[in-house]
Amino acid sequence: MAPRVRVGVVGIGRGLWLGERAAAGFELVALCDTDEAGLRDAGRRLGVATYTEYSRFLEHDMDAVLLANNFHEHAPFAIKALAADKHVMSETAACHTLAEAVALIEAVEASDRVYLFAENYPYMAFNQEMRRRYRAGDIGEFRYGEGEYVHPDPAAVKLARSRGYDHWRNWIPATYYCTHSVGPVMFITGTRPEKVNGFVIPFDANDPTMAHSAKIQDTAATIICRMSGGAVVKSLHGGLRGHGNYVRIHGNRGLMENGRHGDKQRLRVWREPWETPVGESSEIVYRPTFPHHHEEATAAGHGGADFFTLRAFLDAIRTGEPPEIDVYLGVDMSIVGIQAWRSVLADSAPVEVPDLRDRALRVRYADDHWSPDPARSMPGQPPSSVLGRFEPGAEARALADKVWSDA
Repeated sequence: MAPRVRVGVVGIGRGLWLGERAAAGFELVALCDTDEAGLRDAGRRLGVATYTEYSRFLEHDMDAVLLANNFHEHAPFAIKALAADKHVMSETAACHTLAEAVALIEAVEASDRVYLFAENYPYMAFNQEMRRRYRAGDIGEFRYGEGEYVHPDPAAVKLARSRGYDHWRNWIPATYYCTHSVGPVMFITGTRPEKVNGFVIPFDANDPTMAHSAKIQDTAATIICRMSGGAVVKSLHGGLRGHGNYVRIHGNRGLMENGRHGDKQRLRVWREPWETPVGESSEIVYRPTFPHHHEEATAAGHGGADFFTLRAFLDAIRTGEPPEIDVYLGVDMSIVGIQAWRSVLADSAPVEVPDLRDRALRVRYADDHWSPDPARSMPGQPPSSVLGRFEPGAEARALADKVWSDA
């Protein structure tokens, strides 16, 4: 039997949830967070070492690090972990700037450790099945796709997830959180965005889920992507009404999509009647199972997808084979949102999404630190909303004070 992989987790929110549910083969040995009280309680309950300083955490005797810290801080933490000879699994986003993207790729290339980008939505059963069918040629060549991740919540729920006005969930531009929508399309088709046009639904003062939260960004974003190979993709994500997780793939011989309403786990495959072989149905609708480990996966989070990110990480460590969602694909998925925000602020003009596999191209972006992060004050810093800079209103501040004081 292969020895268990000793893993440390950064972030006791989402990270602790993942660490406790890690697939067989992992052993949770350490936790790191700046929340001293929560960290202490978690450490006692699980019987593992705890650290508030990341540098000391990296000195712990372990094989791998799972990064579930703040959205905009993953790349610097990953680079330090790789330098400390640890395998890395990083939650979204892989990077927050183009300079971080270059530095992360080069850190992975200089290391013999595994880096896996833990974008989980591609691993949902219907997305894995669409990938299998696409590779089998069932719908022909990719021509158009849609990815949708719509996630509305009451203002109080949003505030409970984003304690503090400087929390990333309150200021990250609407285009940035795009990996759950564009990522599955890229995973299924093996294509990447080459140019993007970004659009946003601006902050809505008449929407209580926005106006009563601490958010200073826009409601939602749509990104139009021109993909390698010439296909077009529309990505929609944000806080509009009507929770949705939807993927649609058009080929030149057919269509695949998961359920947009009702049972969203079902898959529909369509071929035109005149192109359907005699005796076969032009439309097939079914609920696919996972290709393997079905029972274990269905017990995990995010529709079973969390099981597969952890399993892929374990397999890559044990076999030495690169993971499917490696640093290059993770960076591609992440910088779409950065470049789309540049587009939004340029009246939705097209913006290049550089392929940083090209070493010569990296020179152009190695010093590109463009970021809306309030903590990274810089000349020409972009705002978090297309409306410019503004502060939460009085009602939002009153609710925030209540939610945060009760937590």
